Amino acid sequence: MQALDAKDLGRALCIITGASRGFGRTTALQISELVKPKSVLVLAARNAEALQTLQAELAASKAGKAGVIVKYVVADLGVKEGVESVVKAVKLHSSEDFDHLILVNNAGSLGALRYAKTLTDMAEVTSYMAFNLSSAVCLTAGVLEAFPRREGLRRTVVNVSSRCALEPFQSWGLYCSGKAARDMMFKVLALESPDLRVVNYSPGPLDTGMQLEARTLTEDDSLRNTFADMFSKGKLLTCEASCAKLTTLLLKDEYTSGAHVDFYDV
Repeated sequence: MQALDAKDLGRALCIITGASRGFGRTTALQISELVKPKSVLVLAARNAEALQTLQAELAASKAGKAGVIVKYVVADLGVKEGVESVVKAVKLHSSEDFDHLILVNNAGSLGALRYAKTLTDMAEVTSYMAFNLSSAVCLTAGVLEAFPRREGLRRTVVNVSSRCALEPFQSWGLYCSGKAARDMMFKVLALESPDLRVVNYSPGPLDTGMQLEARTLTEDDSLRNTFADMFSKGKLLTCEASCAKLTTLLLKDEYTSGAHVDFYDV
């Protein structure tokens, strides 16, 4: 593990998926303030208009005026072409121009919030896993291949995880399975590549559109009511508070590579 001065993340190439809204958008805003001038942010999502808006906001921000460059890629990561388009955008840059590569695998979806016994449509399950698991695996491999290990280059991989990676939730079989599989894949990556810094970060219960889906569409009555209760009693976290914990984690750089770290652990 390489010690940092805990003041910034260096001159970085930072790739963030699912960057158009929620936690991904907030991550882009906060990381832009922690990288050095001439750093580059590559933001990927399906919503072109939202990405354009975020790019303009970042360009007008203190970070943008200080020389942080923001690019975006409109991509559906559920298909091969979408993943390849993000890797292609990364390959436009030279490793020699940066001292830190940061990949934040944030893109994801809840999928069908139904009991596992009803998941009979193989195409539905395959499509879910393509977007929520396969894309993160292949994108990470493609980015690391484009930016191989070299002296003076730190490489950090963040998997945005969930408590659901560790604990089963009734009627959330797809989401729990996808998150658990992603955690294990990144644990394996950390084991295989000791030079990498890999973390599975669970951001906690966020007040986002995804939580709205959870409290309205979850088939299991008890779980759905639990999510509704968290919202009504103000127990949800803001994306800003959770992302601040993630950036603190990255700046301190003291976690065990491959570990699952929860918001409440930081």
